[in-house]
Amino acid sequence: MRTSKRDRILDAAVNVINRDGVRAVTFESVAAEAQLTRGGLLYHFPSREALLRGIDEHLVRAWETSMEALLGKTAEQATALERYQTFVRVSAQSATRAELMFMLESADPEAGERPWGPAVRRWAPSAPEAGSDDPATLDNFVARLAADGLWIYEAMYEGQLDEDVRAQVAERIAGLLAKPDGSPHL
Repeated sequence: MRTSKRDRILDAAVNVINRDGVRAVTFESVAAEAQLTRGGLLYHFPSREALLRGIDEHLVRAWETSMEALLGKTAEQATALERYQTFVRVSAQSATRAELMFMLESADPEAGERPWGPAVRRWAPSAPEAGSDDPATLDNFVARLAADGLWIYEAMYEGQLDEDVRAQVAERIAGLLAKPDGSPHL
């Protein structure tokens, strides 16, 4: 299947972010990376804000597609435990500098909720409520923090873990999740 021009632009923007950071995302830099004219890019993204929003949605779509491929079904078709385990495995295995940099550098509290929030809520529960004494809820939250920590570690440091080591770490993190009956795997 041929990549659409819009997706080609968004892939080019992600390449710019991976190489030079979010601040380097300009119409000129992305157009050059996508081998398009500035006008060709403006046709799809009339403002920098529209381009940044498109990048955000593009990254979230790729992340959710990875989770659905690993799980073999959508979030809506999966049990809560399946969604959480899949979130942890994909988060622990797919760190990119572009994702982390984009999430950190493009956050604008004035822009409202970004696509990451609803996507994360579909796949993984939020933090436990204050005073929660449910061990399964806490185990699940610890697993999410561990997966996020591995993702951030790999995105921030030049050297990534060996694929086998990363897979083993991801499985250890997924093993922290509670069983359907609420008891921990450990």
